[in-house]
Amino acid sequence: MRPPAVAAEAMVATSQPLATRAGLRVLERGGNAADAALAAAAVLCVAEPMSTGIGGDCFALVWKDSRADGLDAAGPAPASADPDAPVASRGPRSITVPGAVAGWAALAERYGRLGLDACLTDAIDAAERGVAVAPRTAAAWELLGGPAELGQPPCVGQRFRQPELGRTLRGIAEGGPDAFYAGSVGEAIVKASWLEQDDLERFAPRWAEPLRLTYRGTEVLELPPPTQGVAALEALGLLERGEPSLVNQVECALLALEDAFAHVRDGADVSGLLEPAYLDRRRLAAAWPVSEPAGGTVYLCAVDSDRMAVSFIQSLFEGFGSGVVAPGTGVVLQNRGACFAVGGHVEPGRRPYHTIIPGMLLRDDALLGPFGVMGGFIQAQAHMQLVSALVDDRLDPQAALDRPRFRVDGERVLLEEGLWERTREIPGAVRSDDSFGFGGGQAILVQSEALVGGSDSRKDGYAAGF
Repeated sequence: MRPPAVAAEAMVATSQPLATRAGLRVLERGGNAADAALAAAAVLCVAEPMSTGIGGDCFALVWKDSRADGLDAAGPAPASADPDAPVASRGPRSITVPGAVAGWAALAERYGRLGLDACLTDAIDAAERGVAVAPRTAAAWELLGGPAELGQPPCVGQRFRQPELGRTLRGIAEGGPDAFYAGSVGEAIVKASWLEQDDLERFAPRWAEPLRLTYRGTEVLELPPPTQGVAALEALGLLERGEPSLVNQVECALLALEDAFAHVRDGADVSGLLEPAYLDRRRLAAAWPVSEPAGGTVYLCAVDSDRMAVSFIQSLFEGFGSGVVAPGTGVVLQNRGACFAVGGHVEPGRRPYHTIIPGMLLRDDALLGPFGVMGGFIQAQAHMQLVSALVDDRLDPQAALDRPRFRVDGERVLLEEGLWERTREIPGAVRSDDSFGFGGGQAILVQSEALVGGSDSRKDGYAAGF
């Protein structure tokens, strides 16, 4: 088993070695945790293109000066979308406004120290010079295939170059988000999708107050709708009302996900789901099956020497998103519109149910650390499992991330290897050897004067610091 990373000053944890390196390089050049997160996120767009890209959305939680702030950079469906049309899972009609680039600029402006242009240097270099493809990335690419514009899936160690994406990133570094949402890149996005130029130019990210719940003395922060962050908090609130056993975890996940599917909508107030009286009643209810499609995402986190922390997540939703590449830009566009299926129809000008959720832990009103687990709808379930491992079992971040997981999937509960011997304990439980179905996460915790971090062994990356 891999030991946790330990550092005195600062740390970055990502799913790709080059991304972790980029974050550390920015910190060494005088940047802070926000700069490190942006540098790492940009490199991930190059090194893990099936999971993330500038054609997707992003969210972040920031802890600075004893205050938490939430970044919501998720884009809506076109204002002119037909609400009576069937929800599309792939292709041009599954594309929503890509919010990531505007989110990068907002994070850099409010919290960064170096400027967005400096944070994109390593990503531009990686796109132009090429990235040697890592094993898990190669396996995912082979499984998914990918858009024809990106060529054949590369083998492990093969150098993969993306000159068009490099030019687009260079344009963003020089011209800011306008170089993405307007001009030739914006025109290419409109040409490839059902979005209109006004949809792109009207978009602006939002700053949101995080949702909070205290679980056995540790405060857990998540983002409000359109994300499913409330499901992670509700599951933990329900779990606190009993023993943190595997059976109870499954039941609490089912109840929380059922509520999330019913109540999480763009702009919805879900605070009632976290009220103690509601949680007391809800824990006595019977759980019903919930069906969850898979998804692809990247999560990363960074903590600097001032103990500013950034929990950052970015996604195309499913592997290679919509499968559509904006011509001449290298930009793979997300299929987040597929998540309108949760509500049953497309909502013009609004955002669908959003799976990606960054997390943050506090203890005694001070930073404990950022955490997150990617993987589509598994994320709320995995947040509960990870927090329980950290708080109830007091595992270090690496051990907690590597612990076998379960995944609620309709009438089945999929068990990862390591839990197979417990199949009989849970109704509907089945063994699963799906090596991509249980997500992958990162976490960094403050431990006395040091930082202790981990990066999921289900992915290619690592946590490192100095």
